[in-house]
Amino acid sequence: MISNLRTSFNAQFSEEKYENMLANMAKTFDFKIDFKVCETPIFIPKTLQNELVKAGNIIVEQLQNENFRSQIHKAVPKNCVVPNQEEDTTFMVVDFAICKDSKGELLPQLIELQGFPSLFGFQYFLNENYRKHYQIPENVSHYFNNHTNKSYWQTLKDAIVGNEDPEQVVLMEIEPEKQKTKIDFYCTQKYLGVNFVCLSKIKKRGNKLFYENKGREVQIKKIYNRIIFDELALKKDFKYEFDPTQEADVKWAGHPNWFFKISKFSLPFLDNPYVPKTVFVSDLKQIPEDLENYVLKPLYSFAGSGVKFDVKKEMIEQIPEHEKEHYILMKKVQYEPLIQTLDQPAKVEVRLMMVRKNGKMELLTNLIRLSKGKMMGVDFNKGMNWVGGSIGYFEK
Repeated sequence: MISNLRTSFNAQFSEEKYENMLANMAKTFDFKIDFKVCETPIFIPKTLQNELVKAGNIIVEQLQNENFRSQIHKAVPKNCVVPNQEEDTTFMVVDFAICKDSKGELLPQLIELQGFPSLFGFQYFLNENYRKHYQIPENVSHYFNNHTNKSYWQTLKDAIVGNEDPEQVVLMEIEPEKQKTKIDFYCTQKYLGVNFVCLSKIKKRGNKLFYENKGREVQIKKIYNRIIFDELALKKDFKYEFDPTQEADVKWAGHPNWFFKISKFSLPFLDNPYVPKTVFVSDLKQIPEDLENYVLKPLYSFAGSGVKFDVKKEMIEQIPEHEKEHYILMKKVQYEPLIQTLDQPAKVEVRLMMVRKNGKMELLTNLIRLSKGKMMGVDFNKGMNWVGGSIGYFEK
């Protein structure tokens, strides 16, 4: 991407530096990160940065479309509707594959979007560690909109804590100690003072919620929600007293309904050069002949389960009529191997991470995934180097 920075980083890289970085990260919280942290950040040129920002802005704008807003209520399964919904989503993440257009120019192509928070705490921590162990120039930043470390955390504090006492705000998850993203919970706790609490540990008395902190019972005034209902539905033996779908005297930072409303459900309503053609299976006039160029995705699935890449006509025909509105058919994209590593080039996915500020979605930072396998994801990159979670640096 920025070729001189790529060359410089590759020249200074060593396995020892990388292992020292991982060891330092583990030591900070006395916790070994459960997912693959990539050996390298990436360096994104101004032209691609501008395209990413433009793509993100257009998508945010189109999600205000009256047609979409009039149908958005259909996105939330009836058994998952949570009361006291905020007027709009507090968080949004948008994932783009980096491809090439017909002229050979780099072009972001939308893969997924979600009205849900991402690893906001960890991405700060990751940047600090890349900079500590490698020579990352000061004239590049992982932030958008001229944010600094101070303004970044203030924006997150405003969104997550607001005017509440941080002790009365909890990051709510399902068995947080078992989640691969636990490192982000530690970061959030350290920098915002927000404790992470399992749903099963929350007590309800009347409409008020409580949790135990250091032997004291504390009332919960606000929930920073990290629960995914798809995962909760899979845990048949998981017991909990507080049912989020029931009325409670609590505010939300990231209301659960927006996880469904800004999601794969949104894709057919988006129409711009950054979004591959997507249609609800229920709206298909006829099944395309070139199904090898499409991906079949269920709207409701945990961690990408149920996604079909090698689509066959019978797969679509076998979907029951009443279920067809719960599936989308999306044009495939071709990731471009862009990142020069020490062996084969890696493909890139860029996640734009946004927070609502003063009534508008604001781009804050990014998350990068690198892959050398057939597809993104751990299963397709096992045993490979210079893959996994990373961060992108932009020219200031």
